[in-house]
Amino acid sequence: MMRDLARTPGLPVPGKRLSRLWHFGRATTDLAVGVGISGLMELARNRSGDQISRIRLSPAHTQRFTERLATMRGAVMKMGQLMSMDGTDLFTPEAAEIMASLRDRAQPMPIGQLNQVLSAELGDDWDRRFRRFDFTPLAAASIGQVHRAETRDGRHLAIKIQFPGVRESIDSDLDNLSFLGKTLGLVPKGLDISPIMDEARRQLHREADYRAEAESLARYASLLDGDPDFLIPRVHQDLSTTRVLAMDFAAGVPIDRLADPDYRHAERDRAAGLLARLLLRELFDFGLVQTDPNFGNYLYQPETQRLVLLDFGATQPVPAVLVDHYRALARAALAGDAAGMRASAVALGYLDAAASPEQAAGLTELMRIAAEPLRHRGMYDFGRSDLFERTFVRGRDLYFEDAFGHRPDPATLFLHRKFVGTFMLCRRLRARFDLGAQIAAYL
Repeated sequence: MMRDLARTPGLPVPGKRLSRLWHFGRATTDLAVGVGISGLMELARNRSGDQISRIRLSPAHTQRFTERLATMRGAVMKMGQLMSMDGTDLFTPEAAEIMASLRDRAQPMPIGQLNQVLSAELGDDWDRRFRRFDFTPLAAASIGQVHRAETRDGRHLAIKIQFPGVRESIDSDLDNLSFLGKTLGLVPKGLDISPIMDEARRQLHREADYRAEAESLARYASLLDGDPDFLIPRVHQDLSTTRVLAMDFAAGVPIDRLADPDYRHAERDRAAGLLARLLLRELFDFGLVQTDPNFGNYLYQPETQRLVLLDFGATQPVPAVLVDHYRALARAALAGDAAGMRASAVALGYLDAAASPEQAAGLTELMRIAAEPLRHRGMYDFGRSDLFERTFVRGRDLYFEDAFGHRPDPATLFLHRKFVGTFMLCRRLRARFDLGAQIAAYL
């Protein structure tokens, strides 16, 4: 077996609860030092829409904060990645760039720790199963890292290996994050975030169960069977456990690479259109959505023009009643039916039935704005769109006006993550396609 030791991985993953609590405390200290005492006091006290723009972190302090999260991996880093989707109003441009880099900077575990995990899961003689095992990971994320390998019988695999202690620390990590959010006043008054955190907890526990991911992967492969536009790697059960997932190795170009000048606009349009079509099928046909829109979860094969779908840990079934409510909301948004949008918002839990007319009008207008790509006739130019900024600013204002004091169904939390993430990827690709025509078939 050939071992690639050219690049030494990062620091060990803190696997014990006390060590993770220590790192979390250090990360919080870095954040507090970066914001300053006056900034923290204003963050905790200020409830106006101007609050966000007053907080400034230097690049140096932000880098220390993100490096601490990258060392911890797990639930803390996962939530940090969600924070980094767009930091233009929370951070300076330099700091926002560093926060965005958190998506790609998870530190791989040292080789000794990697060997301990593989020995525990596959046996002390695990290396005898492989002709080649590349110790330099292909990728490292918040929960695990991926290695390329070839078995003795000639199978070329991608093997996902979970960081030690990540699953056991999910509950304590989220408890610490919840405490910090409440302490600093980051939650609207009167909003009980416990159900939302419980949903995040449930989803993260599922993501950390690689047997469950293997089942979701097989189910998706069955649902997409016969669709020539998508490729899903096959699971190899003899080398898979709850913490190790062995799959066919699939070659391809990271999908966001299509934004480079080397690729034709037609390829970007096609890839983004396929992503949108897949999302609509997941929601309206399958009732099963892979809710993690991370760019690294998709590869594009220029020679076949297929999309390779990776990482099914964040797979979530969608109740039929929610699907019906989203369908009704889309119909009302397309028709400009304010009363219909309000009724759908109440049904989905976005709006209290007893909300004031001002709150109802504000949220209805936000949904009308967000539906712009659906209403647009012909090719919608995602690359030139400022829709995200407009909805972000309007949603932020409603947030600090406590318009979101009513709790929606927690199941919608990760669906929104998929909706927004898919839009952002289409924008990253500067794609143009007719989303309105795609969704019309489902309404």
